[in-house]
Amino acid sequence: MKSEESEGTQRWASALDAVVVYAQGALCSRVARGTVPPDGRVRVAGLPRSMDPDSLRAKVAGGDGVRVTEVRVEVDAEPAAAGTADALRREMERLREVSAAAQARRDRHEALIAEVAALRPVPPARKRDDPHRITPVDAWLRLADFVDERLTNLHRRLAELEEELRLAEHEFSIALDRWNRASTDAGPAHVDTTVCAVLTLEGSGDVELELEYGVPGAVWVPAYRLAHRQGDDSGTLVLRASVAQRTGEDWTGVRVALATADLRRRTDLPRLRSLRVGRRQTAPAPSGWREPPAGLADLFSGYDAAGPRPETGRPWAAGAGAAPVASAGPVAPPPPPPMYGMPPAAPMAAPGAAPAAFGGALPAAPQPVGAAPSGRPAARARSASLAPAAPGRAAPPPPGQAPVTAGPPRPSDAELDYAALVLNGPDVQADTRGRLFPHTPFDPVAVEYRRRAETVSALPLPGHAVRPRESAGSFDHRFDAAARADIPSDGTWHTVTVTEMPVGLRTEYLCVPALEQTTYATLVLSNATDQALLAGPVEVTVDDEFLLTAALPTLPPGGVRRMGLGPAEGIRVTRRTNLRESTSGLRGSTTVLDHQVHVELANRLARPVTVEVHEQVPVTSHAEVRIEERADWTTPPQDAGPDSLAPGTRVWRVDLPAGGSTALDGGYEIRVPAAKAIVGGNRRS
Repeated sequence: MKSEESEGTQRWASALDAVVVYAQGALCSRVARGTVPPDGRVRVAGLPRSMDPDSLRAKVAGGDGVRVTEVRVEVDAEPAAAGTADALRREMERLREVSAAAQARRDRHEALIAEVAALRPVPPARKRDDPHRITPVDAWLRLADFVDERLTNLHRRLAELEEELRLAEHEFSIALDRWNRASTDAGPAHVDTTVCAVLTLEGSGDVELELEYGVPGAVWVPAYRLAHRQGDDSGTLVLRASVAQRTGEDWTGVRVALATADLRRRTDLPRLRSLRVGRRQTAPAPSGWREPPAGLADLFSGYDAAGPRPETGRPWAAGAGAAPVASAGPVAPPPPPPMYGMPPAAPMAAPGAAPAAFGGALPAAPQPVGAAPSGRPAARARSASLAPAAPGRAAPPPPGQAPVTAGPPRPSDAELDYAALVLNGPDVQADTRGRLFPHTPFDPVAVEYRRRAETVSALPLPGHAVRPRESAGSFDHRFDAAARADIPSDGTWHTVTVTEMPVGLRTEYLCVPALEQTTYATLVLSNATDQALLAGPVEVTVDDEFLLTAALPTLPPGGVRRMGLGPAEGIRVTRRTNLRESTSGLRGSTTVLDHQVHVELANRLARPVTVEVHEQVPVTSHAEVRIEERADWTTPPQDAGPDSLAPGTRVWRVDLPAGGSTALDGGYEIRVPAAKAIVGGNRRS
């Protein structure tokens, strides 16, 4: 059922055009076209229930001289038409009943088996003077044969019932999974709730409207595909994204953009507090209270002179977008919440006291006998209801009410949350119009939709995947997809191809023979574009053949990083060490530990390669310990990047031809005082 006002408002169809997926949540853009009606009021339907009503924005994308003067959110409820989700639900419920019936049949059969198995021959009771009777053996045997035959048949039937139950439970689990994985774009059974944007336009002619709103329940992680050919110094990197959304609407044929920014980032500014030295003093909290402006009641005189609004027959709950409430007549407005900047209404007025008007002069609290007046103006005193008091003693506050303090009203934390305050319109009580009140959730159904949408943030990530906020660091990036995409609202991962970009690369080989005598293949990637490459899984293809899936590190614009590809069996490495210990100096006062390192490399590949060999030289901060190197290795730069090497690392870079080999010799001497020794012993490789 719709109100008369909504029935008379022109409805425009809309289509989802673009979506920007952030690290958490998404910003959707919907387009509607039509001709501005004479009254300028338009309803645009199709918005999801999980949307944030405070994020709705509207603008005119096409139309000269037309502008949007008002936009608000309303919810409509209509009988739902049978669809795919409804059919899946009915099938799931039918199979649930079939499974429950099979379970009941199996349970009844087990009970029957227990009854038959409990059959035992019971001899008649013998009186005290009766002699012992001889039990006929044939009767015992016939009973035992009957029980055995009956149990054999019952167990055979039980096996059939258990197989039927297993199949029924299997079919029910499949139907339940299909129903759970179905798109959440479908509303609840029997009722379709549609969120509409009610706009007021000023102007005339054909116009194109663009509505923008935020929704929770959308996440994404980057993924890549790297293709290159051996011997080339460049490759092609295809940026893809795994996107999951449960916003309540299917994204069909939309322009997708991916951003690493936080849609709900903080906007409050830091505030430095003073440092007090001496006796502790509690810093006064800002009251946030202001005198109401003069002439506030006259602001709505024209609205009151127009008379009451026509009765629609279906009152709405307070708050924009609230669900309709069935009622036979007008509903009295609920008591207003505590107003920002003014004291809450007292639960019970004192005898003989006049009710206090919001924003007007507040009556002073009754003074107990023997107490002096506070001397503060009545307009700045806080009203309270006091019980009769004994002479000379102030009355205690009512139960559940804070003690009365003199001075201006002090609002609560909720009333000081300026971002959550809303301005009351002309349709509320006359003494609360035009004032700020704390905003509370108005639609519990929409809250449940948003809670259900947030469950996608707990999805397990694909292999090697990293959250965008973790890999982007302190910078924000945006990636626009080259083509439109379809992403259903089922809460599972879907792959979207974003763009293709060239990258510079070269193949190098790395070995650390002191730890492992194995050579590893690596790709040195360089990003020459103006967009960052975030960390994530990359599928490497060499000469049109899939090689492996590796973890791509974060690569900023202009950055160079190394990515491992696994062991290279075609390059062999061998390492041998020799240690000689001797003394030198006057009377042998210095111990000399001469370490010699011999590394052999052999290239069994059909192409030349570049191998980087890492060795470790001890480092010391002791003044009496000296280290002297004897090798042609180089010292890498000590930077603070993620690929920085440990202090003491030395590097050999060797170019090996196809089928070639080479030998590398190096070493170092450690000179320590003879009276000292290295922890763990001097003799080590």
